[in-house]
Amino acid sequence: MTPGTRGGAGTIDVLVVDDDFMVARVHRTFVERVQPFRVVGVAHTGEQAIEAVAELRPDLVLLDLYLPDLFGLDVIPRLRTAGHDCDVMVISAAQEAGTVRGAVRRGVVDYLLKPFDFEDLRPRLERYAAQRGRLLTTVVRGQADVDRVLAGAIVPAPAPTLPKGMSVETAELVEQALRATDNTLSATECAALTGISRVSARRYLEYFHSTGSAEVALRYGAAGRPERGYSWRA
Repeated sequence: MTPGTRGGAGTIDVLVVDDDFMVARVHRTFVERVQPFRVVGVAHTGEQAIEAVAELRPDLVLLDLYLPDLFGLDVIPRLRTAGHDCDVMVISAAQEAGTVRGAVRRGVVDYLLKPFDFEDLRPRLERYAAQRGRLLTTVVRGQADVDRVLAGAIVPAPAPTLPKGMSVETAELVEQALRATDNTLSATECAALTGISRVSARRYLEYFHSTGSAEVALRYGAAGRPERGYSWRA
């Protein structure tokens, strides 16, 4: 458990929980790039997470599920039994429907699949901050006030067709490059193979990931900076 310092007024204090030290460090960096969030601690086991919540009293816990001592969802009822009312955002590779349903039943505020990058996490944190602000400031006088508090809690599903500005021909080029690779393909590598820009390659790769056609894994280079590698889902 790595302690931190409490933030000032208006700061949303976060505890990052992940058994992988490098991944936890990356997640911490992501969180601290978004205002008004501040990471006050990092835990690498379920027991450490429970102890850290008691000590640091975070507002939000970013909770991995595959911990070495406890399944992440089993941490949540223990926090509630101990009287802790912090919010929990699940960050995990677990895609099983039963696990997602279990997380919803335990009242998580969001569920983000690994691997992800900053642009995946940022809008979820911003949405959480806005939702939290409404909960803290709204005076409920009727149904309209309740609806305003709950507004924006549902994440829109991705469109089943190609988004505006994307072409079928380019999508086919990227798909062929993905299918032909034996390992994973970065946006830079895909751009070199297809002749499109890196930005466009990244957009198409992310589209295939959002539809479930491609898988993503973080690749760590010599400098330790993670890079997203894409592979076609067989």
